[in-house]
Amino acid sequence: MGQKVLLTAKEVNIILHRLACQLIENHLDFSNTVLIGIQPRGKYLAQRLITILKEEYNINEVKLGFLDITFFRDDFRRGEKTLEANKTEINEVLEDKKIVFVDDVLYTGRSIRAALTAIQSFGRPSEIELLTLIDRRFSRHLPIQPDYRGRQVDAINNEKVVVKWMEQDQEDAVYLVTNEK
Repeated sequence: MGQKVLLTAKEVNIILHRLACQLIENHLDFSNTVLIGIQPRGKYLAQRLITILKEEYNINEVKLGFLDITFFRDDFRRGEKTLEANKTEINEVLEDKKIVFVDDVLYTGRSIRAALTAIQSFGRPSEIELLTLIDRRFSRHLPIQPDYRGRQVDAINNEKVVVKWMEQDQEDAVYLVTNEK
């Protein structure tokens, strides 16, 4: 198994600031916007973006929530591995709000499809956008594309994109991992 560094900590930081600026451009007034980190790993990206928006750009009114999609996935109870649920933390009604789903890697689009179903339990948003750190092109199973992307990656089937976050993995980095057959 080999791995290649796609993004260093410095590059991840630059991309996070660029994504924050793109959010500001499109949501100048964040009073009706909620960032929703898709559990488990979109949580770290969403928290980082909130921190940048507050500390670097003095935008304090951005709301944040976390959405668990485990029971909405189309592969729930299909595999031998038991899926573990995370915690959904959405503290407000999302009726007529602008939602920005935040996830680390967009691969097949199935997680986002599950998130679209799961979010309906919290009201009917006026608009839903997708922000992702890594967009794995050419591997989509569903017609889902990000509105904001950090970097596009072309990876073939035996390659996996692994995002590491300081909060969980003690480093910020993105790797392309090849599973030798």
